[in-house]
Amino acid sequence: MGRPVGQHDVPPTIAAASNGEFDYQPLTRVVFGAGAVRQLGSVATELGGRRVLIVSDAHLVAAGHVDRAAESLRATGLDSVLFDGAEENPTTETVDRCTAFARAEKIDLIVGLGGGSSMDCAKGCNFIFTNGGRMENYWGVGKATKPMLPMIAVPTTAGTGSEAQSFALIADSHTHQKMACGDKKAAARVAILDPELTATMPRSVTAATGIDAISHAIETFVTTRRNRLSQVFSREAWRLLDANFETVLREPDNLDARGAMLLAANFAGAAIEISMLGATHACANPLTAHLGLAHGVAIGIMLPHVIRFNDPVSEPDYEELVSSMIREVADDTDAAECLAARVESLVAESGQPVRLSDCGFDRNLIPVLADEATRQWTGKFNPRPLEHADFVALYESAI
Repeated sequence: MGRPVGQHDVPPTIAAASNGEFDYQPLTRVVFGAGAVRQLGSVATELGGRRVLIVSDAHLVAAGHVDRAAESLRATGLDSVLFDGAEENPTTETVDRCTAFARAEKIDLIVGLGGGSSMDCAKGCNFIFTNGGRMENYWGVGKATKPMLPMIAVPTTAGTGSEAQSFALIADSHTHQKMACGDKKAAARVAILDPELTATMPRSVTAATGIDAISHAIETFVTTRRNRLSQVFSREAWRLLDANFETVLREPDNLDARGAMLLAANFAGAAIEISMLGATHACANPLTAHLGLAHGVAIGIMLPHVIRFNDPVSEPDYEELVSSMIREVADDTDAAECLAARVESLVAESGQPVRLSDCGFDRNLIPVLADEATRQWTGKFNPRPLEHADFVALYESAI
C-alpha cells in the first residue's frame, strides 16, 4: 500500500493506547438495505448537493447501476454528471482526468459508485479539487489543509471496505508506486450499502473481493494497533464472511447472503481505519506488481501462511476467531492451523489458485519480492515483526 509511514502516522479518527483506552470518532453514516440506492437523492440533498459528480466505470454503466443512481438524484431535483473512467488500481493520471472534468462541470458533491477503485478515484479527485496540487502532496496522513466536498460512497462489491476508510490508494502513473493518502476530511460522509448492487458481480469478482474482505477481518483482529473496538468490527466481519462466502458463490442471487457480505466488508473496512493491516498485504502488493495477479488472488495465496507465521504471538486471538466459525472444532485443534485451513478451503471453493506455482511463479523473484515487502507500510503493524528472511520464508512456503 505504498511507502512505509512512521509508526505514529495513523488515521486521525482514532488514537489507541496500550492500556486499552481509545478515542473513537466515527466519520461516516451508514445506510443499509436492499434498494437503499434509491435514497441517494435524499441523502445528497441533505448534504447540500446541487450538481453531483458520479465517479464510476463503464462496466457499472452497462449494468444499469449508474442510471439508478442518476435517477434517484433527478427525482430530488439534483443535476448529475458522470466520470466513467475509473479503472482498477487508479493512477495519478486517472485522478487528474477526473479532477479536470469535475472542475469543468463545477460540481459541489461527489458520489463514488463502484468497487474500491471507483471510491479511491473519487477521494483522490476530492483531494485535488479542493486542496490543489498533486496526489504526491497528500501521501501520508493529514496533509490536506482545506475543507473537502461532501462525498457519498456506494460500493458495488463486498471487498475493500473503502467506504469506511479515510484513505485513497493511488498509484503514481510513472513509477507505479502505490501511495496511501489519508485524511479524515476525505472519508465519505455517508455510505449507502445496497446488496442489490452486488448481485451483478461476476463469480470471479465475488470471489476475489470476498477473499480480500476475509483478509481484512483476520489481519485487523491481530495487528499491533488493534483495540477492543476494532476487534468488535473484525470479529463480526469474520463471523459474517465465514458463514456467507460459500453461499454467495453457490447462490449469487441470494440477497440475504449478499447483504451479509456487504456488511462484513464495511465492518472490516472500519477495523482497518482503526487498526491497519499486516504482513499479508505487505506480501501481496509486490506479487500484484510483478505477476499481474489480482489483489484478492495474491491475498488468498499468502494469508494462510501469514496466519501460521503469526501463531506464536497471536494464538489467543486466533482461538477467538475460530470459536466464532460455523463449523465445530475439536478443543485440542491448533487455532492457527484451523484458521489457515479454513481460509485455504474458502480460496479453493472460490476457484482461485492456492499456490504460487499455480500462477507461473519464478522462485528467482523471491529476493526482489521480499525486499519490496519489507518496505510495505502494512507490514509494520503485523503482530510478529518481520525481516527480509521472514518474507523470503513466507514466499517459499507459498510456492
